[in-house]
Amino acid sequence: MTGYPLEELYQEVAYIAFYFHWARSDILSLDHEERLRWVEEINQLVD
Repeated sequence: MTGYPLEELYQEVAYIAFYFHWARSDILSLDHEERLRWVEEINQLVD
């Protein structure tokens, strides 16, 4: 089993932090599915 791609993790954290101004530790405490859900929600706001 391989881990989550580090580059994608950085992108997700940066994206959420940029738009919501959440702390890195708060974003990293979310599981992968929940982070992706917030990325989707941000995409809906900025489209």
